Amino acid sequence: MLGVLLLGVLVPAGLGITALTELQSRGSQCLHYECFALFQGPRNFLSASLGCESLKGHLMTVRSTVAAEVISLLLSDDSSVNSRPWIGLRLPQGCHDPEHLGILGGFQWVTGDNYTSYSRWVRPKDQATPLCGPLCVRVSTTTVGAPGEQAWEEQQCETEADSFLCEFHFRVSCGPLVVNTQDPEAAHFSSTYHTPFGARGADFENLPEGSFAIVESLGLELMCEARPETWDGHWTRQATGAWDCRVENGGCDYLCNQSMGEPRCLCPSNSDLLADGRSCTDVVVPEEPETCTDLCEHFCITDPDIPGSYACMCATGYRLAADKHQCEDVDDCRQGPNPCPQRCVNTKGGFACLCYDGFELVDGECVERLDPCFGNNCEYQCQPVNTTEYICICAEGFRPKPEEPHRCELFCNESSCPADCDPYAPDFCYCPEGFILDEGHICVDIDECSQGECSGSECRNLPGSYECNCGPDTALAGQVSKDCNPSPVIEYNEDHGSGEPPVSPTPGSPIGPPSAKPVHSGVLIGTSIASLSLVVALLVLLCHLRKKQGARAELEYKCASPAKEVVLQQVRTDRTLQKF
Repeated sequence: MLGVLLLGVLVPAGLGITALTELQSRGSQCLHYECFALFQGPRNFLSASLGCESLKGHLMTVRSTVAAEVISLLLSDDSSVNSRPWIGLRLPQGCHDPEHLGILGGFQWVTGDNYTSYSRWVRPKDQATPLCGPLCVRVSTTTVGAPGEQAWEEQQCETEADSFLCEFHFRVSCGPLVVNTQDPEAAHFSSTYHTPFGARGADFENLPEGSFAIVESLGLELMCEARPETWDGHWTRQATGAWDCRVENGGCDYLCNQSMGEPRCLCPSNSDLLADGRSCTDVVVPEEPETCTDLCEHFCITDPDIPGSYACMCATGYRLAADKHQCEDVDDCRQGPNPCPQRCVNTKGGFACLCYDGFELVDGECVERLDPCFGNNCEYQCQPVNTTEYICICAEGFRPKPEEPHRCELFCNESSCPADCDPYAPDFCYCPEGFILDEGHICVDIDECSQGECSGSECRNLPGSYECNCGPDTALAGQVSKDCNPSPVIEYNEDHGSGEPPVSPTPGSPIGPPSAKPVHSGVLIGTSIASLSLVVALLVLLCHLRKKQGARAELEYKCASPAKEVVLQQVRTDRTLQKF
């Protein structure tokens, strides 16, 4: 158990504790350097806060589950069943929106901050209803389901609560009095403790600085204080000399002897007893004469033929200082010539060699560091990864080709991207595969799904591509592919096969019905001109062959006329397309 509740009245001022007739402690808990106490009311929030401050403390802050457990202990042993004590949490003047003010909902501790890792509100603070202050908080154990479970509830600060919780901080603390239980009489000693904030009892885990301990059977009164020049607490008294050796070793630093009836402290042979009669101090032992080794910083050399003579020497990298006893570092880099191929850095007792940028130290020599990008085949730019490896990077809007990472291809991962245009000929622009040039300089994704690419299966359009979720009636049911019904590959065996061998499609010609994709007008014009050129070439060849057969005049007339008609017809077609 962390501590024990203490019930009783405040101790007399003769014990060094101020008499506070108005405040009555119902119980307290002390954890190391912090103490918590429950006091009776009735008091409003301001009066309760002033009551804690009069005892050099403040209303309790509940920042963790440890503090919440302390409150549970204090309230569980309290005689008041429905006790609802104030804690040091309040909402300042004005209205506040709890939704944007953290788990405390705009409330602040009396210490001026809102730090906490714990909260236990009756009403959640993440609701949108604004709260208007000033409001103060008290702890209730009757507003929640589980018995003894505490919760926080807001109250008007002028409301009178029947109790309040105070918190105290101290520099040092002492443990309960240590009694020699091997003595039968000492085993029955009882001690009573009194804290600076008015709590009184017989069982504590920790007592703060300024607390008193009373052993009534011995008429002994001790006080918890910090040891000189330390932050450790110990029990002591103003009177000099040892007290009963069975309690706290009589206060002695070393041994307490009570064999002669009167207790007294003893110190080790190399220590002396101080004026308080309990503390020991080390005895100053005269120093031995200095030896030769003590005179020199590094090495000392003696001459056995000359008594008392000696000479000091230094380790490698040092030299004897002007006093002939100390050693000082030698700057090897300035001794000349330079011991390093490039840069020399002096160190204690030595030196270190470094190289210029672009060089590295190899076997004591600075060699030029090879550029891993030297002789690379990157289409755009090379980027070193380390001293031996590199990667190829591409300009914005491009990415390395998966199958040829040293080359770059247009890339767009959105539905539209700027086209790649020639800076010297802005009308010449290019788009990535799966995109079409629109409005001159914008590449727009081609929606293959709207063109029926998946043939009845679910189609998902992607930037520059698409994918099909193949349906149950397809060859690749349940799979993702660009073709859910791929044509089977029929192998023709020249030796043992039967039937006709498969006809290879003409290179560049589409297999199956063409997809209805929008074609740019420039593509149509180029195709028409190419077709016209092919027709004219065939006519010219035909005319040439017939001329050799002797019908030159007639053939010239017949050959010239269709060509002109084809050209005129093509011009009409081009103009019609340009209108669209």
